[in-house]
Amino acid sequence: MPAAPHFTPRLFKFLRELKRNNERPWFNANKARYIADVQEPMLRFIADFATPLAKISKHFDADPRPSGGSMFRIYRDTRFAKDKAPYKTHVAAHFRHKQTSADVHGPGFYFHLDPGECFIGGGLWLPEPPSLKKVRDSIAYDPKGWGKVRRTVGEVEGEGLTRPPQGYDPAHPFIDDLKRKSFFASVAFTDAEVTSPGFLDRAAEACRSIRPLMKFLTEAVELDW
Repeated sequence: MPAAPHFTPRLFKFLRELKRNNERPWFNANKARYIADVQEPMLRFIADFATPLAKISKHFDADPRPSGGSMFRIYRDTRFAKDKAPYKTHVAAHFRHKQTSADVHGPGFYFHLDPGECFIGGGLWLPEPPSLKKVRDSIAYDPKGWGKVRRTVGEVEGEGLTRPPQGYDPAHPFIDDLKRKSFFASVAFTDAEVTSPGFLDRAAEACRSIRPLMKFLTEAVELDW
């Protein structure tokens, strides 16, 4: 029998209202709702996700601490932003590699809840130049292995350069991937799926489906898989 849902429609109701009222007085007046309907369900999900995540790879963390753990803060850093809205209008978690636990640019799985735009995925987001070169070299010198990843995972996303990076063959069969500055694959869910019983299992299956990409990227940057 599917497990009881971690999330309820109240989570999405809160986020929709926050988008319309992205101000500190409103948030402070509704903070108890945020804790009960958003933060606590996400932290329970993270804690329960640790077991299926460890079966995919034991080197990634599902840390349910409310501060400094896998869950991203709801507060935006507006110091250098033109948009001074104080709060994010989505909720998210990042399951980072244990050897790069403080680095958001290291390999990791990412879980995102936004009304009408929910997904779980994994990859490397804007890695530092040395790590990016290692990934590009792995693709360039192992096109057979990368081709297997692409056939298994399907679409790989990520912003790319307009021209081939220097030092790589413009005629390489995966030149479009060599142009990328990020590498990410994801599985989308409806709001109803997120709030349904057994979603934890569906989320784990989504992560398993992108396991080949995560393994390739993690090993490319010389981390344990």
